[in-house]
Order: sequence, then structure tokens, then C-alpha cells
Amino acid sequence: MKRSLISRRQFTFGSASAAFAGGHLAVANHAAAAVVSEGKPAILGGAPVRSDPFPSWPVIEKLDEEQFLESLRQKKWCRLYGETTTRLEERLARLMGARHAIGVVNGTNALYAALYVLDVGPGDEVLLPAYTFVATLNAVIQQYALPVFVDTDLETQQLDTSKLESLVTENTRCILPVHLGGNVANMDEVLRVAVKHNLAVVEDACQAHFSEWNGRRTGTLGDIGCFSFQSTKVLPCGEGGAVVTSREDLYDRLHAYQNNGRDRLKGTRDGYLHQGSNLRMTEFQAALLLAQLTRFEQQSRNREENAKHLTSLLKQIPGIKPAGMYPGCTRNTSYVYLARYDERSFKGLSRSAFLRALHKEGIPCGSSYRPLNREPFMEKVLNSRHYRRIYTGERLREYREKSQCPATDVLSKEGLFFSHTMLMGTRQDTEQIAEAIARIQKHAEEIARL
Repeated sequence: MKRSLISRRQFTFGSASAAFAGGHLAVANHAAAAVVSEGKPAILGGAPVRSDPFPSWPVIEKLDEEQFLESLRQKKWCRLYGETTTRLEERLARLMGARHAIGVVNGTNALYAALYVLDVGPGDEVLLPAYTFVATLNAVIQQYALPVFVDTDLETQQLDTSKLESLVTENTRCILPVHLGGNVANMDEVLRVAVKHNLAVVEDACQAHFSEWNGRRTGTLGDIGCFSFQSTKVLPCGEGGAVVTSREDLYDRLHAYQNNGRDRLKGTRDGYLHQGSNLRMTEFQAALLLAQLTRFEQQSRNREENAKHLTSLLKQIPGIKPAGMYPGCTRNTSYVYLARYDERSFKGLSRSAFLRALHKEGIPCGSSYRPLNREPFMEKVLNSRHYRRIYTGERLREYREKSQCPATDVLSKEGLFFSHTMLMGTRQDTEQIAEAIARIQKHAEEIARL
């Protein structure tokens, strides 16, 4: 490992994987350390700040293997014949503070199921952020509804709830907030608008497992919460997802929908009483998730402490702005560490050149989402025969006119994404992120000339 940024104090660390297994937590000292920027950047021929990889993901321990193999050997691979998925659902509901949880094949289909059981369909409008992963948008289009894009709050990188009410029309049926990166959208305002206009709320918490708003866990504040357990998520099983709700009527519909329309209590004794799909989670996925849950809190505490430390460091570097949190966000489980890059503080060095230089320092970093309202396929959707049959030309013209999100356009050019794996190790790991950025800033003019 390279030196620590904190010159006045030395830290001794084992490997990140050993720290994981031993339950190591970062030292809880939030005093801001001085950020140093010694040495020539690697892109200019210097030695990289970091030569070791960040912790790998997902983490596999003996319990994962044991529970997966037990599920395999039982030969009850489908949830119709086993009990593992049911046990997972009960545990998830209990941990989240919801009455019910239902395992499904992935987070995208969790969103599909949520909108379906809320009877969102052709002619309806759904309010959703313009800045998020495309699955949120695809779920709306799957129902042949109109996705109404809400602009972004640049400070938090969540949807700008001050814009919500102005976008509500007589056709609005649902608000679909996304808790981006483990941070939490302003749910007080989402719920205020929803109650005032009698709208359903589906929380896309696919990136926010066990994050909290005023002490309540994400996914439990609206009518339905949706989660993803894809392999990059902080609670992974390869694919997999869940829907949670405390409404009995929605639970019955969701349960039927994920199981080909079978009634939860009657089965098919009286025939198929519901239209449905097959979104059943496998027993393998559930077995892995039950194992992963045993160490989630330990891993998350480490991430959260390192995220706080990284924020204290990056705030010292002009031009790097970590995403803020609303006062109501009482826990951010940090799936993605979000920040913004201002090239003016880096002598005009473009974001793409900055990212290349950062990668040379051994610090992987991604750029932001593209604005969903500007994705090329949206015009194909609006011009499809299905949408032209459902929506008049005048309504689609008006829709295009109001689908402008200027703050999202800005964020798409400035956003930075740091993976949660970069927060899974030691404080020194996070200090090296800041050191690399400070080094690049110091030599930004030279790098820009390359």
C-alpha cells in the first residue's frame, strides 16, 4: 500500500478481505485529515497512488457455499416445492419493517409487478426522475403509460421534489421516486404531493437496501417498495429482487402476479382468478441472500464510515462536490458514492481526461447517467403504433415540450460514480482516492496538454 494521507498518524492494516472476515470497522474519527498531493501523476510518468486492487465483490464465505449446496441437494429448486424463499421473505419483511415481502427474479421485474398491481396502464402518467438507471423508465413503458420526467436536485442528485406538484395532471396515477446510490429522495414531499392528489407511490429502492428516512427503511414509506439483488448490489445473489408492502390488497395481487396468477389462498381450485406472470425467485437465490444477510450490517457500517471519511476529504478539494443528503435521510448505505466534477477548478481539464488520469492512479471511477428523457429509444417509443394509438398527436407534442430537465443535463456532464467496493476496505483506501484527485488537480494544466 502507498502512504496514508494523514501524515501525523500511522495506520497498520491487513488485507481488505481479512478486515472483512474479522469484522474490522474503520476508526471512527471524523476529524478532517489534510489532503496531500505529493508526486507526479501516473499519467505523466509518476508512480500511481495505488497499486493494489480494491476489495472484490461479491464476498463469498463458507456459509454461502453451504447454504447454496444444501439448496442444490434438496432438489427443491423451485419455490413451489421448497421453503427457503418463504423464509427469506419473512426475514426481509421483518428487517425492513414491512408486513410483507415477495421474492422475484430481479429488480426490474419488481418494478413491473408494482406498476401492474396498481393498475397503471395506457393513458396514465407516472412521475419519475430523469436521472437514474433505465430500468425505472422501462417499467413505465412496459405498462404503456407516459413517463413524466422530473428534473434533478443538483445538491443531492435525487429527483427535485419542488418540481413534482407542477407536473401533476388529471392523468397522473403514480409517483416513482428513486433512492439513488443508497441516498434517499425527499420522501416527506413525495408523500405530501401523493396524499394531496390521491396518487400511488412506488419506491425504487433497488440501490438503497436498508437506507432510512427519519428512521424508517426505504421501500416501506410508499405503497410498494422495489429492490434488486443483482451481483453488484450491496445485498447480492447474482440476479433477484423483491417487492415489499404493508397493504394486504396489494400483497395478494403481487403474490398472484409473481406466480402465474394463482390466488394466494385458493391456488387454482376455482380456476385462475388473476392474470399474472412468472417472476418467482429461485431457492438458490434465496439461499445465497440468507447467507449474505448475516454480514450485511458489518459490511454496511464499514462502508458508511468510509463514505463519511471520504466526504470530509473531498470537501477540501475545490471542484469535487460530494452529493449531499436531506435532513430526513438518517441512513445512506452507500451503494454508489456520488459526486460532481467542476473542470473550472481543474484548469479546464475535461471530465473524460480527469477520469483517464484517475484510472492511471489505480482509482476506478465512472461518469454519470445519461438523462433518460434524452435516450434515443424514447422517440421510437413515442412514435410506435401502440403509443400513437393510445395518445393523440397533440398530447405527445405537449409531452415533448415539458420533457426538459436542465439540471439533469448539467449533472450528466459533471457526475462521478465511485463503486461501493471502494468503501469496503480501510480508511487508507479512501484517503488514496482523495490523494489521487488532489495530485491530478495540482498538475491539471500539464495533463490537459497531453
